[in-house]
Amino acid sequence: MNNELNQNFSNLLENPKVFDIKIKVGEGPNIKEFKAHSIILSARSDYFKVALSSRWARRENGFIIFDKPNISLPVFEIILKLVTFYVTFQFNCLYIYTGTFSNNNEVSLFDIFIAADEIGLLEISQQVKKDLRNKAFEYFEHDQKNASSWDLSNKRFESEEINELSKMLRKKTTLTSLNLSNIKLGSINVNFITRYQYLKRFRVKAGVKVLADALGKNSTLTFLDIENNNLGSEGGKALADSFCKNSTLTSLNLYYNDLGLFGGKALADSLYKNSTLTSLDFGYNNFGSEGGKALVDALYKNSTLTSLNLYCNNLGSEGGKALANTLCKNSTLTSLNIRLNNLGSEGRKALTNALCTNSTLTSLKLGSNNLESEGGKALADALCKNSTLKDLNLNCNWIGLEGGKAFADALCKNSTLTSLVIFGNDFESEVEKAIADALCRNSTLTSLILHTDYRNLLLSDVKNNK
Repeated sequence: MNNELNQNFSNLLENPKVFDIKIKVGEGPNIKEFKAHSIILSARSDYFKVALSSRWARRENGFIIFDKPNISLPVFEIILKLVTFYVTFQFNCLYIYTGTFSNNNEVSLFDIFIAADEIGLLEISQQVKKDLRNKAFEYFEHDQKNASSWDLSNKRFESEEINELSKMLRKKTTLTSLNLSNIKLGSINVNFITRYQYLKRFRVKAGVKVLADALGKNSTLTFLDIENNNLGSEGGKALADSFCKNSTLTSLNLYYNDLGLFGGKALADSLYKNSTLTSLDFGYNNFGSEGGKALVDALYKNSTLTSLNLYCNNLGSEGGKALANTLCKNSTLTSLNIRLNNLGSEGRKALTNALCTNSTLTSLKLGSNNLESEGGKALADALCKNSTLKDLNLNCNWIGLEGGKAFADALCKNSTLTSLVIFGNDFESEVEKAIADALCRNSTLTSLILHTDYRNLLLSDVKNNK
């Protein structure tokens, strides 16, 4: 009965009789006229229900004339069949009650999705969207099964993708680098099963928890980028737990995730236990003084970390002092970024004292910490004693005249610094001349940025135009 009924519908579409609508599709010489039945189209689609109503429809010689120039002929032909029949999708074929309609890859699923979405065929557009996702992950699972690096940044992920990705991370044997930056991971709902909910599924914003669980079991990944994902403190805690279990990850980027105090503390605890991470980017996470202090205290016992970015975390004076104490004892950290942290007078004093004795740090970014004249002079004194620092960024610290002159004097004595950024420090011409004089005696500095336009000055030009 059903087959006969659907065959009748198929014949009605292919050999229309008593049709009442002519749909003109395409543009220019590629226009084709489709004959259809408004009652069927209106029943299947709210879009057609409105567009073909007496208020909007245009009639000529008793027929409704409907123009659709922005959809291609092959796509509209498929859409018309989909409107007429109940359909299910697979990647290369569309199955209908009357048999099988072969797509043969002549029309992309994406084009069908766009057209179905425009015409208001919600069920069809959602099904195509799901198949597009499945096809994408099939590509990663099969065509890229030997790839060692995946870049999924800026993609739109939902529950299904995160679950599939987590499954792959548990079994992937070649993947070593994964970029998931800016995929809104912290906002993704996933299906979760727990015995505390009587084994019922419930949806929570736990995309990061599912991923974190997979990371704890992954044995190949060495680089992970989760920048700008709004993870929050709960996401930070979930990841921290996975880092205690993971034994391969060496580089991690968690920049701009609003991890906060509790996320910072959890990550600090993981640093005590993790023995593989060498590079961490925790920039812009609002750790505050207490969270920052917990992190830098963890560096006492951590013996693998070599690079740490704590940019813009409002560490404050207490965080600055804790960091200084760590630098006196840590023997592995070589690169440190603490720009824009409001270190305060006590924090910056402790830090400059630490630089006098630290023997491992080679790169330090200390910009925008309001060192002022006294801080500049203290840092200049530290540069006379430090024998390892090569790269120093001091932009926007308002060091001023006296601090600048002390700094110029330090350049005469320092024999390791190769790169220096000191723009935005309220230097007068007298300081710039003193720096030029110092460079005549300095034999190691190769890069100097002195102005706010970021010009990398050739030192030979500075010396010749002092």
